[in-house]
Amino acid sequence: MSLHIVIVGAGIAGLSAGVALRRAGHTVDIYERSAMNNEVGAAINVPPNAGRFLTAWGLDPLVSRFVKAHKTSFVDPVTLETTATISHAQNRSRYGGVDLWFAHRVDLHDALKKMATSLAGPGLPVTIHLQSSVTGYEPDAPSILLSDGTVIPADLVVGADGVHCLASEVVLGRKVEPTSPAHYNCCYRFLIPAATLEEDPATRFWNFDTDGQKASLRIITHNATSRRIVSYPCRDNEVHNFVGIFYDESVKSATREDYLASVDKTIVLERFADFHPSLLAVVNKATEIKRWPLLYRPPIATWHKGRLVLAGDAAHPMLPHQGQGGAQGLEDGCVLGIVLYGVSTPEEIENRLKLYEKIRRNRASAVQILSNVGQDQTHLVSDELKPFMEESVIPENPSEILDFTFAHDVVGAALKVMQDYDENYQLPPGFQASRLTVIIFAIVSTCISNQAIEREILA
Repeated sequence: MSLHIVIVGAGIAGLSAGVALRRAGHTVDIYERSAMNNEVGAAINVPPNAGRFLTAWGLDPLVSRFVKAHKTSFVDPVTLETTATISHAQNRSRYGGVDLWFAHRVDLHDALKKMATSLAGPGLPVTIHLQSSVTGYEPDAPSILLSDGTVIPADLVVGADGVHCLASEVVLGRKVEPTSPAHYNCCYRFLIPAATLEEDPATRFWNFDTDGQKASLRIITHNATSRRIVSYPCRDNEVHNFVGIFYDESVKSATREDYLASVDKTIVLERFADFHPSLLAVVNKATEIKRWPLLYRPPIATWHKGRLVLAGDAAHPMLPHQGQGGAQGLEDGCVLGIVLYGVSTPEEIENRLKLYEKIRRNRASAVQILSNVGQDQTHLVSDELKPFMEESVIPENPSEILDFTFAHDVVGAALKVMQDYDENYQLPPGFQASRLTVIIFAIVSTCISNQAIEREILA
């Protein structure tokens, strides 16, 4: 049976759900409140747990200008000496043979949007309705209400419109405001072109690791004062992404982010004034810095009500420490496509949504809690993790965290649950094809036209 599914929010989780659900044979409409002509965001990790199914869907990381990670370096902020290193190249086999990639958020978003709406590929293209603000949800009908009074009925509604999504309130029956987390509650975000750093002999070192390779992921930590700077490249190594994370008592009462709020560079330099002068020289090259409150909401008891279900930040908003916020939303979308394949009646949808929660809620909740602290600070949240993980498998160090987050095969986990539910269940045809036709949208820099070129790749 082909369902009509409405998704609210065309962010990473909403688009992932759109791709998966079209591949499962459903008709999908996404309602997005923005005009999608000024995407907000800096860079984002595309870790192996998400890259495994994204590449099977046809995403080509190189075409999308992602940068492959070769290692993570933990760096002393005062001396800039490397204190520990994790080699992703050496550990690749532990993560299913899949790489960790760094992407500009806009590049990942564009790739997902093209996979959702392209004429090529399994299923019907997703339709995205822009500047469509949703003001109400009816979980039992189900339907959504637009700001102009239009009611949009559907067989299922997916609320994927972020941490402040009204759908969360409808599912829970109460408003749950995010709060300021205990350990880190604010961050600075900025991008610096590699060419800018290369021009100055004092900063060009940042373009390379100590082994001479192109720069990878650096985590510069000062745990005693709850300050850290995380940096990694994106867009074919042309840009470095920076996140400066800290605790600030003055933003303790914040309940909303302002992604466009700028901060003067001198304030940022003062915040990290005791860090190594060479690092401060790099930070000083930033021309535009945004200041975001970091908001946390504890794991919620359920992700669905009737035929309204949550995905992404609407279900599990996360801090940036594990680089898993986007990946967990991608996993949500993937699993929705799997569990809703082969539904024979609208009444069966709710049973499938229970399976979705069974597959996703404990895992995403654990990652959500781990994301409140750095990879070297899991002892601070071990008690909070116990309702969602066996105590014996709670990670105790960065390597164990990566095993938990990176090595997870969400398609395999979902398939097992579905086959326990129905021994005859199989993945949708072409859901993970061995040979895929990928549409590569090449933007041709002329005043004449944009061109779309197509090529076949082996997944």
